[in-house]
Amino acid sequence: MSLTALAETSFTPSQTMPVYLINIDRAAERLTEIQRQSDEFGFRFERIHGVDGALIPRDEWIDVDHDRFQRRHGRTILPGEYGCYRSHLLALQQFLASDDQMAVVIEDDVALDIDFLARAVAAKNAAPNADLIKLVNHRWNGFRAMGRSSKGDIVGRCLFGPQGSTACYLVTRKGAEKIVKSLAIMSLPWDVAVERGWDMNVSIVSTRANIAGFSRLQRTTMIGWRRDYRAAKAPAWRRIPAHIFRTVDFFRRIAYVLTTP
Repeated sequence: MSLTALAETSFTPSQTMPVYLINIDRAAERLTEIQRQSDEFGFRFERIHGVDGALIPRDEWIDVDHDRFQRRHGRTILPGEYGCYRSHLLALQQFLASDDQMAVVIEDDVALDIDFLARAVAAKNAAPNADLIKLVNHRWNGFRAMGRSSKGDIVGRCLFGPQGSTACYLVTRKGAEKIVKSLAIMSLPWDVAVERGWDMNVSIVSTRANIAGFSRLQRTTMIGWRRDYRAAKAPAWRRIPAHIFRTVDFFRRIAYVLTTP
C-alpha cells in the first residue's frame, strides 16, 4: 500500500486500512487541522487532491448529466457539488488502484479521535455483508437496527432519507467497484447518490451515532451557502419531476431497508 503521508508518525497497530482524505488546495487551514489530528493520534492519511469546482468553468465539467440532475433534484448543480462529486470518485478510484480490500474516506472538516478507525472496523464486523458503512450522518429518521459492534455502535438502515453527509465512510473493494461504475455520470449530489444502494445493488448501512465529529472549520463551507441553493432552485412547476422521483425513491428505500441483508 503506497501512502502519501501527511504525518511523519508510523501506523498505529489499530490502523489496518488506508484512510483517504479529500482536500482542495485552497482549504489549507483544514489540511493543517487534519495534520494536527494526525500528529496527535498517530494516523496516516493519503491526501486526495480534490477537485475545486469553483475554479472550473461549467462548460468544462465532465461526466455530468445536467438535464437529469434538474429532473431528479429540481435545481441546477452548484460548483461545489460538482467538485465534491468528482473528488469522491477520485478517492474511490485511488483506493481501487491499491491492493487493499477496505478503506475509509474522510472529508477535511471532520474531527477524529484515537478510536475512530477501531470503531469503523468493529462496525464492519457487525455488518459483514455491508459494502459501504456511513460513519457520519445528519439524520437517522426511521432507523432500524441490524446489530451492535464490539465497540458499542449500533448499525442499521433508515427508512427515511437521505441521511446527509459523506464526511466519513468505510467502503469495501466490491462496493467501490460498483459505486464507481454506477455513479460515473453525475445526476444527483454525491451524498444523495451514494445512499441509493437499491439502485446500485450495493449493501449500505450506517452507524446510529457518528463516530467522528466536525471541526470548527465546517462552518466555512466549500459547497455552498443557503442562498446559493435557493438561487439554483427551479420554479415550482419545473420541480414536479423531482417530486415524482423522490416519491418513487421513498418506496424503493423502504423496500430496500426491509428486504436487503
